Amino acid sequence: MQNNRDYQGFTRECKEFLFDTKDNVKYYRIFEDYLERFAYGIDASCYRYIPQLVLKPINETEVQKIITLSQQYNIPLTFRGSGTSLSGQACSDSVLVVCIHKWQTIHLTQDSIWCDCGVIGSEANLVLKPLGKKIGPDPATINNASIGGIFSNNSSGMCCGVKQNSYHTIKSIRVILNDGYILDTSDEKNIQDFLQIHKALAENLLALRQEMLEDATLCQEIVRKFKIKNTTGYSLNALIDFKEIKDILNHIFIGAEGTLGFVSRVEYFTQEDFKHKACALIFYESLAQAARAIQVLAANDTIVSAAEIMDYACLKAVRHIEGMPQDLQKVQEGNCALLIQLESNTFSILEKNIQTIKEHLDSIPTLFGLHFSFEAKEQEQWWKVRKGLLPISAATKRSGSTVITEDICFEIPHFAQGIENITKLFKQYDFDGIIFGHALSGNVHFIITPILSDKKECANFAGFMDALAQMVVSLKGSTKAEHGTGRMMAPFVELEWGEKAYAINQRIKKIFDEKNLFNPDVIICGNPNIHIQNLKPANAIEDYLNACMECGFCEKVCPSKNLTLTPRQRIAVLREIARLKEIQHKTSQEQEQLCALEAKFEEYVVETCATCSMCATMCPLSINTAKIATTHKNNHSSALSQNLSAKISQHIDKAVYTAKVGVHLAQFATKVLSRDTIKNLSLQWNKKFKTPYIPKYMPTANSFSFFGNKKIYSQNKVLYFSSCLNRIFAPSHLARDLRPIQEVFISLCNKANIEVIFPKNLSKMCCGKAFKDYTQKNPKINPIQNLLQNLLIESQNGEIPIVCDHSACSSEILEKLREYDAYKHLKVLDMSVFVQKIILPNIKIIPLNEPIGIYAVCACKKEGYADSIKYIAQACTQAEVAEHTPTYCCGFAGNKGFINPTLNQNALESLKDYFLQKNIKRFYASSSTCEIGLSETTNLAWQHIIYLLDEVSQKTKLY
Repeated sequence: MQNNRDYQGFTRECKEFLFDTKDNVKYYRIFEDYLERFAYGIDASCYRYIPQLVLKPINETEVQKIITLSQQYNIPLTFRGSGTSLSGQACSDSVLVVCIHKWQTIHLTQDSIWCDCGVIGSEANLVLKPLGKKIGPDPATINNASIGGIFSNNSSGMCCGVKQNSYHTIKSIRVILNDGYILDTSDEKNIQDFLQIHKALAENLLALRQEMLEDATLCQEIVRKFKIKNTTGYSLNALIDFKEIKDILNHIFIGAEGTLGFVSRVEYFTQEDFKHKACALIFYESLAQAARAIQVLAANDTIVSAAEIMDYACLKAVRHIEGMPQDLQKVQEGNCALLIQLESNTFSILEKNIQTIKEHLDSIPTLFGLHFSFEAKEQEQWWKVRKGLLPISAATKRSGSTVITEDICFEIPHFAQGIENITKLFKQYDFDGIIFGHALSGNVHFIITPILSDKKECANFAGFMDALAQMVVSLKGSTKAEHGTGRMMAPFVELEWGEKAYAINQRIKKIFDEKNLFNPDVIICGNPNIHIQNLKPANAIEDYLNACMECGFCEKVCPSKNLTLTPRQRIAVLREIARLKEIQHKTSQEQEQLCALEAKFEEYVVETCATCSMCATMCPLSINTAKIATTHKNNHSSALSQNLSAKISQHIDKAVYTAKVGVHLAQFATKVLSRDTIKNLSLQWNKKFKTPYIPKYMPTANSFSFFGNKKIYSQNKVLYFSSCLNRIFAPSHLARDLRPIQEVFISLCNKANIEVIFPKNLSKMCCGKAFKDYTQKNPKINPIQNLLQNLLIESQNGEIPIVCDHSACSSEILEKLREYDAYKHLKVLDMSVFVQKIILPNIKIIPLNEPIGIYAVCACKKEGYADSIKYIAQACTQAEVAEHTPTYCCGFAGNKGFINPTLNQNALESLKDYFLQKNIKRFYASSSTCEIGLSETTNLAWQHIIYLLDEVSQKTKLY
């Protein structure tokens, strides 16, 4: 059958429709290059498959065509969303179809929410939050996993249990079948059409149901097994729980992992998101003691929403993390903890339930007592750590080892025995395992980290998996609870379900996918060793990157994710280059692969990385993948560029003057030839020669006089460090307010009775952010030291607060303050924070009545003051304040926006679509360079938020 696969014909026909056209040039959403195929093949599982082809369709019509062609050319397809699946179900050595970009529509009804398959779970909850609602499933990956993946894996999570998983909260689905038919279970006419067109399929499904109903023992076993978490095999319960074909179809695709069709849209009944929550982190002497507590909590699951277990290895791995309780420092070998949560819409009921739980748990000794927290930030930190336990715990792995995570479930009476058996298996097969999980549901996760290049450890892993499956089945548990069967448990489906039920699984697959072209080898697989084949190699690279297990938590915030690579892909490419380089006698294929990876390394890994470090904010281990690019640039910068950078850093005043001359020349050119002409010409030159791009919204040159301005004198003072960028730039001629930012800030301070002081040596001061690509090789390039020394003196040793007018520069200074003890006492504030905290309370606001668009730049998000700009905006208008939260970084990245404008365009694509749908005319941010990119991409003028505040504010009568 494989010999009949025509990839060339399939690819040729896909190219007829899988492309975008820009400036009369076709840009294919088809990836054939080795680096891209390798990078997209990476997911969170322990497997490595390199697809022959990667496709990125953006709508159902394109997927229909892809499926039709796959049938015609006999090409297997694997559908993927975020790639956070752990069991190998999102891997492919054939054609990988990535459906997340552009699959972002969300729609609310009175009792439900429907989402395109690419919507991130947390984004759906963000839409529902103002209504006090949420979706049922709450996997640990909810901040990263797509709805399509959550549904197709029947992912559950912490509070979800079985009652609120996809199976029990689904309302309708849209799924594309193997003949391209779009089945929509929300549409009665569509169902009737389906029954006519697919009469045989429906009859086969109903006949299978009838056979099952005639076997009472089988039905009882199915009911029993689905009372606990179970994602082993297909949703057999759909065939006995429902008699109407619509309801069967609504549920049969749940947990099918893309092996029966492509799920394009899911509609969930919304669930209550309780207003009041309380959490407790309870420490126990042993897992056995904690298991006793779990039995008590499970017996009271009507008032307990979650109970998470963490063994000593977990606690040891997380106790260094900020926000963790001091008790963590006291735990010893063998100790463990439970994180429990209770919730209610009525605080008095919550307090009553807490008292009930305390009384029930009173007989089980704890190490440090039982204390509940009502603080949202503390709870959020605990849950953030719990959700990141897999990658955090995996960070302790040995060099060269592979992270293997398993996910099993026991009935509560067997929970303690199950955990005991797992620990015995760890010892038997010589693994140092880590145990955690959703204990309230009897769901256990554990991690082992074998070095699979070692024959003994590889054999131990195979033996361990066999013994684990046998043990779980002996206790009537599930070998897969919520991570999906995938490849990891495909060989054990028959062992768990028995011959008769396994045959039903096979028949379900054949009814929907007779040619076995939807995700072959997943769930149903004839290879008994598929789970121990094609495992990821784990070559050691830089220490700060070694801990990465490629979970993908970083991907959604990366501005280059739809342009070149994401952080985890960059790390994976770096690892593969290291692996190939270590091979002394390469085959011709290995040499070709190495050359292919190195050929695009500069563009894909270095040049299109925005170096915003937003990836580190999402990574549970705070891995800063931007260091790959900055380190590479430092190591490969020429002597000429090093010397030039050193000269510029030592003569900032002359550099600023020269830059202003350049801006003046650009202004003159736009007057002679028009903005659009200069924009288009510079864009052409940029593509050919990498010369700077001159955007339509290019700022003008700043002519502000720093020491001849009108200001007041007051006891309230602020030292104003104006960034070199804002000393160069004044607003574009297309902006609403043409005043330099310094003039606007002084105006606001005058209204608030605050005296503005500029540092005497301001013209020679710079935060050094622009020189990061050169500082590692040349210690002379260190303008930050000069800046901090001047700020220390001018602020009277930290007595006077210091404000910076560019958020990226503010972040750079704050980062350096954390490094240098001598300057830690300096009170440095970003302008948006200073305005929110100091100016806003001391001025009178006459708010507008028109909507406002805002964007909190990545630096604000990293430093934790992203809400400041929103707070100011809400004070300035009575109308809507709109923000596109899924955009985390604009990708302008300082000078990169002028050199590589496609990065900025790519990063802001969805933000542009979002704001174009709204009738908004005012847009505000807090970094001048970001505002250039925002303005250019949206074709809407953006300015610093203080321009708005100055417009709507007056001096109070107190002064």
